[in-house]
Amino acid sequence: MSRDTGDNLDRNASGNLPMTSVLDMYLSRRSVVRGSLGAAIAMIAGAGLGGCFDSNAADKAAAPTASSPLALGFDSIPGSRTDACTVAAGYSAYVLAPWGTPLNSAAKPWQADGSNSAEDQANAMGMHHDGMHFFPIGGSSDDGLLAINFEYIDAQALHPAGPTLDATGKRPPEEVRKEINAHGAGVVRLNKRGGRWQVVDNDPLNRRFTSASVMDLAGPLRGTDHVKTAFSRNGTQSRGTNNNCGNGHTPWGTYLTCEENWPGIFINTTTALPADQQRLGVSTGTSLYKWETAAGAADEVDDEFARFDITPRGTSATDDYRNEASTFGYIVEIDPYDASRRAVKRTALGRFRHEGCCPGLAVAGQPVVFYMGDDSNNEYLYKFVSSAPWDPADATPHDRLAIGAKYMDQGKLYVARFDADGSGQWLLLDAASPTIDGKTLGALYGDLPGIILNTRGAADALGATPMDRPEWTTVNPLNGDAYLSLTNNSQRPPTSVDQANPRGPNKHGHIIRWHDGTDQLSFTWDIFVFGANAAASADINRSGLTEHNQFASPDGMSFDSRGILWFETDNSEPSVSDYTNDQVLAVIPDLLLDAQGKRSPINADNALNLRRFFVGPNGCEVTGIAFTPDNRSMFVNIQHPANWPSTDVATTATPAGSKVRPRAATVVIQRNDGGEIGV
Repeated sequence: MSRDTGDNLDRNASGNLPMTSVLDMYLSRRSVVRGSLGAAIAMIAGAGLGGCFDSNAADKAAAPTASSPLALGFDSIPGSRTDACTVAAGYSAYVLAPWGTPLNSAAKPWQADGSNSAEDQANAMGMHHDGMHFFPIGGSSDDGLLAINFEYIDAQALHPAGPTLDATGKRPPEEVRKEINAHGAGVVRLNKRGGRWQVVDNDPLNRRFTSASVMDLAGPLRGTDHVKTAFSRNGTQSRGTNNNCGNGHTPWGTYLTCEENWPGIFINTTTALPADQQRLGVSTGTSLYKWETAAGAADEVDDEFARFDITPRGTSATDDYRNEASTFGYIVEIDPYDASRRAVKRTALGRFRHEGCCPGLAVAGQPVVFYMGDDSNNEYLYKFVSSAPWDPADATPHDRLAIGAKYMDQGKLYVARFDADGSGQWLLLDAASPTIDGKTLGALYGDLPGIILNTRGAADALGATPMDRPEWTTVNPLNGDAYLSLTNNSQRPPTSVDQANPRGPNKHGHIIRWHDGTDQLSFTWDIFVFGANAAASADINRSGLTEHNQFASPDGMSFDSRGILWFETDNSEPSVSDYTNDQVLAVIPDLLLDAQGKRSPINADNALNLRRFFVGPNGCEVTGIAFTPDNRSMFVNIQHPANWPSTDVATTATPAGSKVRPRAATVVIQRNDGGEIGV
C-alpha cells in the first residue's frame, strides 16, 4: 500500500493476542538461560532467530553450501536524495510505459498539460504503477507481456488544474470517468529492439481493466444474495477493480491483481453499517474521490456513478447498489494471453484489503497454495489451499481461466496464528470451525459465503495473530520458504508487542519467514530481518544494519528464479528517509549460514550480504518487481515521484529549477555488459 493512499486506521477490535506479545514471549523463552530479555535482544542482533528452523531436516537439506556459485556481484550503493534514479555500478535504467502511454490508436499521445480525455485514459497506461509480472511470448526473454497494476490517482496531476466541483458540490462526469479509467490494471506488449525495451503500439493483446470494466464473479459468492445488485441481478458479475496494489501469478500462466484500499471509493450514509463494511472501513461521511456526486448527470450510463453510493434505497438489493461493495475486495485473475476473456474475481481466496497473492511451489499431486497479506494495521496473514491436487499438465493449458476455476474456486481458506515457541497454526475459515468464545463460524456468519464476505471478522473470531500491516508475500524457489513484509505499525503500543511483531510502535517494519508443514496446518517461523536506521539502539537495529543497507518499511518483495530475494521500501521514518529515498535491496537467504551450517536470519555478522541496489527519485515509492526468464532484465515501478521523469533515462536528474508533471513509470534495469542482474 502506498503511503499516499489508505488511512492506516486500526479496525481490529478483536482483542486477539498481537504478534508483538507473541514475540516477547518467544524472546523470554529463548532468554531464560541467559538471564534477561536484554540478552535475548542481543542474541537477535547477533545470531538471529534461526533456531526456529533448527529441527526441520528438510529445511537444512534444502539450503545450499557456502560454496554455491551464486553470489551478489555488485557493491551496495549510497543513499540518494535527488530527482533521479540511482543504480549499482555497471547498470543502466530506462523509463518505460509511463502513465498516459497509449496502448492503441483510440488514445491520443499523452499531453503534458493534463488535457487527455477520459477516453484517452481508458486506452492508455493508468496512474501510479504498482505490482506487475512479465509473461514471455513463446518463452522469449526479449518479447512478452507486462501485466501491471495501477493503484490509485493523483488527481492534481491527472487533470489540467486538479479536480473540480460545480457550484452544487458535484464532480464533473468527464473528470470522474477519467479518474475511474486511471485505476485498475493493464496488459502491455513489450519487446526489446537494439537492446532497449519498447511498448508495441496497437498490439492486439494491449488492454486495460479499469474501475468500470465488467468482470465475472466466481467461487462461493457467485450467484448469492450477497452480491446481487441492480446491475447484476443474478449476482454473477461486477463492474471494475480498484486500488490494485500487490499482485501474484499462477503456475498456469495467469496474472493475479489484488484489490486493496477499495473501501474508500464507496459511501454508505445509513446509521448502522453492516458488520463487514464497518470492519473494512467503508465511509459514512464522504468517499475518497466523491465519484457518487456525479450521479444523475444527463450523460450518466447504467448508474455508472450512482453505484458508488451503497446506501440502501430500494425494497431489495436488486433495486439499488447496497451490495456493490460486496463485489470488491478479492483476488482478480486475468489471462494476459487472451484479450477476448473477461477478468474473474476469485472469491474463495477471501475478501479483505489484499496486498499480494504469491503461489507456493507447485508440486505434482499436492494442492496449489497461495499466501496473502491484508495490508492494514493489526490485520492478518492468509493462505488458500486448493481442493484439486496440482497436475503439471495444467502448466500449459488451452483455457487458462478454466484451469483457474479448477484450482481457485474450491479449496480451504486459512488465517495464521503465530505461537511463542516459534511454531504456528493455520486456522480454517469454515462453518464448523470453533471460535475462541466457544461458538462456530457458522453460528456467527451462516455458510461459507457469509464467512468469506466477513473474512476479517471470521479471522478475529478464530484468534488469528494481528500483524504489523502484512504486505507482500513471496516464496523461495529453492526450498519453499515463504516470506512476508510487515511494513510498519506506528499505532502498536509497547504493551501489545508479541513474538512476530516485537516492536511497539514499529516504525521500521520487518520481514518474517516461515515454512509450512506437510499437513498444511502447521508451520515454523522466524524473523528474517528487522528494518532500522544504522545509528539506532540494539533494541531497534536488531539485524545489525549499517549505512550500506539501512531501510524502513519493507513493501514490494519477490524472489527471482535463482533464489535472490529483492525487496522495496515505502519509507516515511525520518531517520532513514532523511538519508535516502525509497530503494531496492537484495540478499541471498540461502547463503546466510551460521557456524553449524544452518540457515540464519540477517544479523550483525552477515548483514553486509544485504545490499542496496537501486534508489528512486525524490517523493517516490519504488513498487512492483518483475524479471525476464533469463534474469537479464529487471522491471521496477516508480510511483508518485515529486518531479520526475524529465527524460527516458531514469538516472538523469530533472534540471534544477525545472518542474515537470510527475508521471509514474516502469523502469527497466539492465547490466551494461548484457549479463544477469545482480550477480
